[in-house]
Amino acid sequence: MFAKIIPPQEFAWRRQVLLERIGEGAIALVPAAPQAPRNRDVHYPFRQDSDFYYLTGFPEPEAVAVLAPGNEQEFLLFCRERDPLMETWHGRRAGPQGAVERYGADHAQPVGEIDKRLPELLENRQRVYYSIGYNPAFDRRVMDWLNQVRAKSRSGVRAPVEFIALEHVLHEMRLRKSAAELAVMREAGRVSAEAHVRAMQTCKPGVMEHELEAEILYTFMRHGAGWAYPSIVGGGANACILHYTENNAPLLDGDLLLIDAAAEMDGYAADITRTFPVTGRFSPEQRMLYGLVLAAQQAAIAQVRPGKRWNDMHDAAVRTLTEGLVELGLLIGEVDKLIEEEGYKRFYMHRTGHWLGMDVHDVGDYKVGGDWRAFEPGMVTTVEPGLYIPFGSEGVAERWWNIAVRIEDDVLVTESGHEILSAAVPKTVDAIEALMGGG
Repeated sequence: MFAKIIPPQEFAWRRQVLLERIGEGAIALVPAAPQAPRNRDVHYPFRQDSDFYYLTGFPEPEAVAVLAPGNEQEFLLFCRERDPLMETWHGRRAGPQGAVERYGADHAQPVGEIDKRLPELLENRQRVYYSIGYNPAFDRRVMDWLNQVRAKSRSGVRAPVEFIALEHVLHEMRLRKSAAELAVMREAGRVSAEAHVRAMQTCKPGVMEHELEAEILYTFMRHGAGWAYPSIVGGGANACILHYTENNAPLLDGDLLLIDAAAEMDGYAADITRTFPVTGRFSPEQRMLYGLVLAAQQAAIAQVRPGKRWNDMHDAAVRTLTEGLVELGLLIGEVDKLIEEEGYKRFYMHRTGHWLGMDVHDVGDYKVGGDWRAFEPGMVTTVEPGLYIPFGSEGVAERWWNIAVRIEDDVLVTESGHEILSAAVPKTVDAIEALMGGG
């Protein structure tokens, strides 16, 4: 969902930073996302390409942004023309005039003219910044434009000699969030938290998983948001499937329910997981495993601060989980050896987090120069340890079967430590049981 929360000045600032970083003699090409057909003449709801939107704020398909440092018109936008008939059927368009007046383009032209204009813009540029491989159809057009320029070499026209991955520069910019971006992410976290609380309050035995999904989506849409990813609403054994999205089973008395769902606002995602008992009260075994995962998450969050490295939080979570599993008798052996041999992966098979931003699994390198990246202020990561003990787990007592717990929060690295953007969702045993009336 793109609700126009980020101000126009923010997009202009981003473009200026990119122009300065690629430097004169370069040109950057950024296409909008293509529309995707769903069936016959129906398309999936359009979601703009994150890189394109980050630089332009322009929400329409069939558009291309061109950034040319030193050019008289440094930001050129190709887009669809105004068309009363098409707008009657499919909605309003900005058109080239709107692209200049509302989206800050120095100049805009109909996208139908791009095959004529792009080769001219590539002439005598040394470097092309473009993300090759993500849009094969557009890749072919770029190569065609380049070959047209090369064909003019006898006329003294120089073609670009370097292609540089745009993401190398742009994704480093996206990794560190501005004040405007963080304001949107806090709001996405607040709306997502409200949805999780509503699900907890609605949950009871006999309710269908998709009924709670509907409550979650209702909350998102009531606030002008959409979903950041398909919601995971898994009860009992279904929660042991990490990316379960069928959401079509009844919720049973005695089961735990795992919900991984979050809103997207103005192109920015939240990502929250909570696990709670269908009846509102944890069984002894559920309480023990839940407490262990919560302790692991708290240990990991403590590692999110400037100077600590990306993998420190994963190491902290793994150690806490492994020690707890040994204490509960679910793992047998020496803790250090189990960690070295990854024995914990039987019950904890994923990483402890990922970058968060415009994409729910956001851009940004996790290693720099072969070493795990150090946290810096403005970075946002999820922290999401879990434990999954499916039905029939060999060597595990039946009382532990079909217990799955994941607890996930969105954590901002601040100057002095961290801020939990999703803190409004209860996550202690007592707080959950009190909210659900099971305490």
